[in-house]
Amino acid sequence: MLLDPLARLIGLDGFILTAFILGLPANEIVLPLLVMSYTAHGNLVELADLNVMRQIFIDNGWTWLTAICSMIFVLNHWPCSTTLLTILKETKSFKWTFLSFLIPTLSGITICFIISQTARILGLV
Repeated sequence: MLLDPLARLIGLDGFILTAFILGLPANEIVLPLLVMSYTAHGNLVELADLNVMRQIFIDNGWTWLTAICSMIFVLNHWPCSTTLLTILKETKSFKWTFLSFLIPTLSGITICFIISQTARILGLV
């Protein structure tokens, strides 16, 4: 997968990063996209409970570090496209819209990179 090397640097994998990118229209579709990618069904599947989702993640190589970096990236990444369009409409400025995309994205990448590399240096993963 093309995004896997970059994603690994920040504690994720290529599927996770792809799900975030494809989730730009609406951030709430990131998790369903991720489960759909991991299960390779090509459509949404209904999970009986959270233990099924947990097992899917474990089967696809998730560790505590993957979970932490995924949570950090959820909190610190680009806003959805509707929010970006609202920012553009309200500010009438492509500069502020771009900065609204860039600042959280860079902070998410930086924080995840620091956490993942620190964990690797300390031998925690």
